[in-house]
Amino acid sequence: MVVALIIGLDVGTTAAKATVFGVDGRIHATAAREYPLLNPRPGWHVQDPDGIAAGVLAALAEAVAQIAPTDVVGISISTAMHGLMGLDADRRPLTDLITWADARAVEQAARLNDNHATGARLHRTSGTPSHPMSPLLKLMWFQDNDPELLHRAAHWVGLKDWVLAVLTGDVVTELSCASGSGMLDLAEHAYNPEAVELAGVRPDQLPLILDTTDILKLSPEAAALIGLAAGTPIVVGAGDGPLGNLGTGAMTPGLAGLSIGTSGALRMVVKQPAIAPGLFCYALTRDVWVTGGAISNGGLVQRWLTRTYAPDADDAEACRRAAQIPAGSDGLVMIPYLVSERASLWDQEIRGAFLHVRQPHTPNHFIRAGVEGVALQLWTILRRLRTIARVEQVRATGGVFRSSLWREVTAGILNRPLVVTGAAEGSALGAAILGAKALDIVPTLAEGYSLLRPDAVDEVVPVSPSDALVYTELREGLQGLLERFGRLGIEFR
Repeated sequence: MVVALIIGLDVGTTAAKATVFGVDGRIHATAAREYPLLNPRPGWHVQDPDGIAAGVLAALAEAVAQIAPTDVVGISISTAMHGLMGLDADRRPLTDLITWADARAVEQAARLNDNHATGARLHRTSGTPSHPMSPLLKLMWFQDNDPELLHRAAHWVGLKDWVLAVLTGDVVTELSCASGSGMLDLAEHAYNPEAVELAGVRPDQLPLILDTTDILKLSPEAAALIGLAAGTPIVVGAGDGPLGNLGTGAMTPGLAGLSIGTSGALRMVVKQPAIAPGLFCYALTRDVWVTGGAISNGGLVQRWLTRTYAPDADDAEACRRAAQIPAGSDGLVMIPYLVSERASLWDQEIRGAFLHVRQPHTPNHFIRAGVEGVALQLWTILRRLRTIARVEQVRATGGVFRSSLWREVTAGILNRPLVVTGAAEGSALGAAILGAKALDIVPTLAEGYSLLRPDAVDEVVPVSPSDALVYTELREGLQGLLERFGRLGIEFR
């Protein structure tokens, strides 16, 4: 029996992953290609656009080789948000892809935020905080540091737009990723003239904004490399954050979606754009918006902890060792800011630290304290989400949640039941669901969710009352602890 297949393509910070979903509710194939996140200068975090393109094409080709290509009815795309790169008139890269993690635009962010009226107005209009992650701030950096390149580039695009150009030959964007650019007027679904002027670019240098359910066609060149027919429908898709909510089923009031990859985010769906201090608001579709906060220090903290404190182990073994340490890490606290942090602090200068270190603390204590530190940062976002709507449950996806340590710590610190969704491919599944609606396979997103994951098994992680008590005391004492260290007044000069 022929089963219609949709490829959910998830292009992230360190890898491109192609997952083939069938309308029978099964995953028929999956393939991934990794590429490096480069750090050519302090604070710079970039990627090679050609390396991303090669990874995308190779992942798709490997996935297609495992199935009957004629059964594929379309490809739908999820990408990381907030990237920026320049293209020439022939769609060739003039710059690296400057990722969400890049902090070069610190001075430009400070300039906007020092003018509280301007920074706050842009946040309210665009839904994107004025932070170095924002493409608007990155363009302002080029205006200050390389104005010749800023004006010479034929196109300034993001990661989604680059992937679409590679697959279709069209230079366009879509509403979801445009809503993370800092230049969108949420109410008008169009670029904000004030932001475009601040960016120093011409309107014709910015890509046309499509709906997330619009469809393009696979180019003959890309089709030959992938093994699909030219003209195969390409659903432009959305950003990985909003699609994460769709893929985890966190689409109704009271449910928050949590995803942790290299970074992490906690978000909930609203029917109209909702802007709260310290939070973002991005589109999934014209009628569905996602508000929440993204942390820069997610899974990358786990990798650093393993490399530093358990170099002989992998992440899973490091977590198993740290699980032997009691909740609260015997007083050890990690402030987990290994890179410039986003929500809810939006502080590009803040640095990480361990506090309350004592002689009995072992490497396992440091690993557990790091996991707890990431979850504590997520709690600061949950607090702000509660000002918009009650959050009764958190639905989570991401590789870190294969670890019982991450599951139990996150449930305890957020003090909410944690549902780890059986659909591990959160954003890719979200892309496939959106694709199913765009391709008229289903009439609603809810029906797409039911169609593509009917047999997935979710794991409900309850809140341990004893852990919750420890973590409540930790949260309440953390502010005083930070203030105490800040009052020491030690000078090393």
